Amino acid sequence: MAELGFRIEDIIDQEHDAALGNGGLGRLAACFLDSLATLNYPAWGYGLRYRYGIFKQEIMDGYQVEIPDYWLDFNPWEFPRHDVTVDVQFYGRVRRYQDDNGRVIHSWEDGETVQAVAYDVPIPGYGTSTTNNLRLWSSKASSGEFDFQKFNAGDYESAVSDQQRAETISAVLYPNDNLERGKELRLKQQYFWCAASLYDIVRRFKKTRRAWSEFPDQVAIQLNDTHPTLAIVELQRILVDQEGLDWDDAWHIVTNTFGYTNHTVLPEALEKWSVPLVQNLLPRHLQIIYDINLFFLQSVEKRFPHDRDMLARVSIIEESHPKMVRMAHLAIIGSHKVNGVAELHSDLIKSTIFKDFFEIYGPDKFTNVTNGITPRRWLHQANPRLSDLIASKLGGYDFLKDLTLLDQLELFVDDKAFRSEWAAIKYANKVRLAKHIKDTTGYIVNPNALFDVQVKRIHEYKRQQLNIFGVIHRYLTIKAMSPEERKKLVPRVSIFGGKAAPGYWMAKTIIHLINSVGSVVNNDSDVGDLLKVIFVEDYNVSKAEIICPASDISEHISTAGTEASGTSNMKFVLNGGLIIGTCDGANVRIFTYISSTHY
Repeated sequence: MAELGFRIEDIIDQEHDAALGNGGLGRLAACFLDSLATLNYPAWGYGLRYRYGIFKQEIMDGYQVEIPDYWLDFNPWEFPRHDVTVDVQFYGRVRRYQDDNGRVIHSWEDGETVQAVAYDVPIPGYGTSTTNNLRLWSSKASSGEFDFQKFNAGDYESAVSDQQRAETISAVLYPNDNLERGKELRLKQQYFWCAASLYDIVRRFKKTRRAWSEFPDQVAIQLNDTHPTLAIVELQRILVDQEGLDWDDAWHIVTNTFGYTNHTVLPEALEKWSVPLVQNLLPRHLQIIYDINLFFLQSVEKRFPHDRDMLARVSIIEESHPKMVRMAHLAIIGSHKVNGVAELHSDLIKSTIFKDFFEIYGPDKFTNVTNGITPRRWLHQANPRLSDLIASKLGGYDFLKDLTLLDQLELFVDDKAFRSEWAAIKYANKVRLAKHIKDTTGYIVNPNALFDVQVKRIHEYKRQQLNIFGVIHRYLTIKAMSPEERKKLVPRVSIFGGKAAPGYWMAKTIIHLINSVGSVVNNDSDVGDLLKVIFVEDYNVSKAEIICPASDISEHISTAGTEASGTSNMKFVLNGGLIIGTCDGANVRIFTYISSTHY
């Protein structure tokens, strides 16, 4: 780069973040892919190639405004695979008949077909030549043709309507589902992604010419929350309707293939879809869901013959108006393992939301896998000076694959030179963040102040409003202090960041409140550097790589019992910051570990 007259930092800044979501699910998926490749596991990631990403957040007059994120305009890392396409069907009807051998056949006919086109993104491992693949699906009209007849007849909109309707499926991550059309699009996205991915998985398996009974030995599919749960139904449909397997044999394969990771104990976050919506969009899948439910409830009734209420509680179909399909129930029934994402969370799901299923299946089906983050990105890349300092004391970078080696840093806790360099690195990272804040907001913050950070998705249960109320209290307290009292205060910069779902009014109101408080506090010359309030616009992975190494303390104050795990807490701790947190999720594990190692 230098020979060509460029700085590598400037080149790196030209690359956009992959706008595939940077909340807990997206972050966990990204870290899993990195770890799988680094540990030499053969794995594929599957997702949608969202044309406009989640959205780019702009703050206008203190309010969040969503605009498209054109991250694909420059994305040198993806490889179009126009030779890998899948036709995905929607709507239509199911015709039931018997073939010449008397076998009952269900034929899903008519409807609308959309084509899924594969785009591959290489996922290289650290310190290994292993490179796995992230396959993202883009949607387009199956015909791919412009209708000249309609156009020449003056029907301009209809001439391109099929193409536009198809491309909408992979346009935006998380469409606003406050509207019925938004709900239908969201369900379309989920089935489109599952159907294309399963077609790909089954195609590769069939090339091996193995017996279907070997499928679970060769293929393991992990459901990252309930969003891909339709894959359970789709695989059953493929095995029964297309491959001609008996129902029981197919279901045995399905349940031994899938594992389900639950990410929340919030009832409103457990996906449910109305039966009329599923009936219209995926008529054959609704039939299969009813059959799965029937056989499951029959087995439950045999074991608990006098508990009619349990049947209603565990049924996949919720008897409401309209009836709803409970996707979490389907995910549990269709998987051989169910895990929470922190020890406390895994215990909670067994005693609260999935208590009945725990009684039905017993402890063998329910397990725990605590969430994690990759230290290759969140320490080595985000904070290279700290990574190098640690390596200089531990004799190499093996800790980037085995974080338990960090225990050896205890030997240097009284080493003044080590502590001085550690502090210098933290200060340099704070200077870098202060520069970013000045460049993006115009506010000047003092790097010597205490940086108090809360950056994550904006949600009531994550309690950003509690934090900003605390800031207001701090501001009023400072205003009431004498000059002598103010001299004893540690200056503080309260830094917020995160996106609110477009249809989440309260979360967007919280963002406005934070910015309104900041406008008052930051322009009060009487308070000066004693308190600043900053909202970092368009929080994403790149900004997290600047913020996490610069934090002195970070806030993880979700309502107790609601944060399944959390991953931002891990990023901050890994970068040598202190956390203020509710005894919840991974905070408990972090505290337990730190206590046991006497830090």
